[in-house]
Amino acid sequence: MIFNKLLESCLVVILVAAVSFAVHYVINFFLESVVTLNQLLYSYSINMLLACGVISIIFLLKKKLKDQLGFVFMLASMLKFVFFFILLYPEYNADGLLSRMEFLTFFIPYAICLITESVILSKFLNSLDNYK
Repeated sequence: MIFNKLLESCLVVILVAAVSFAVHYVINFFLESVVTLNQLLYSYSINMLLACGVISIIFLLKKKLKDQLGFVFMLASMLKFVFFFILLYPEYNADGLLSRMEFLTFFIPYAICLITESVILSKFLNSLDNYK
């Protein structure tokens, strides 16, 4: 049952991110953005993988660290931001300038995945409280 819930949660993250990606790409296309399709795909892919990873970790640690899961979530969210600086920031800042479009290429997928992840985990943590 837990595997099905985990799979369903990751599919929700992927679906929401895919729809967001399509809208984001269309808007970038019409604005003739300097951000490439590969940069956009890379940003969304990393954020989806990290969001599914955080959800998986929370699901796996639900019994061992039940009372500390909120802190685990906050630590994981901080680590996701660190991943941005390691994986994405050097490419965006290669010219010495982080443009608004480059920032949004990181921030929109990050925010979409974080909000989706938060809603999913909020429901999951509430179900744990009701399980007592």
